[in-house]
Amino acid sequence: MNRMQVIDEDGIRRSVMRLAHEVVEKFRGAERIVLVGIRKRGDHLAARLARAIEEIEGKKIDVGFLDITLYRDDLRGRLDHPELKSTEILFNIDGKILILVDDVLYTGRTIRAALDALADIGRPSSIQLLVLIDRGHRELPIKADFVGKNLPTSSTQQIEVHLKEVDGEDAAYLIDLEGS
Repeated sequence: MNRMQVIDEDGIRRSVMRLAHEVVEKFRGAERIVLVGIRKRGDHLAARLARAIEEIEGKKIDVGFLDITLYRDDLRGRLDHPELKSTEILFNIDGKILILVDDVLYTGRTIRAALDALADIGRPSSIQLLVLIDRGHRELPIKADFVGKNLPTSSTQQIEVHLKEVDGEDAAYLIDLEGS
């Protein structure tokens, strides 16, 4: 198994800042924007993005965290006792522009599960998808509205995002599962 760093700490920081500027530009400010990060790393990215938007706009942004474990179709029957994390969306999402944040977009199944979970919480006026890395290989018709980096991969490769809050470092790695 070969592992190669494809984004370093500065690259992640720059991507978050650029994505924050893109969001503010697209919506001409941050008045109706709320951020919801998919747990385990999308939540930390959403918090970072909120801080960046707050720096740009001088306005506090609501940030929530979403656990999609029970909505995943690819885990049904495989886990006797799924590890549940909490969903924390302590604000009304109805009528808001909701930016759904995740670290890597791959098949689209995680995002479909997140959309199902959000439908149980409220009805935003719009849901936009923001990802740090889009690696291709979609199984569902899902496309990110904001992408930090497009990184085409083969089916024998994985992308592993590390964030300081979880892993002690900021980096993204391309892992070749067939390599030696």
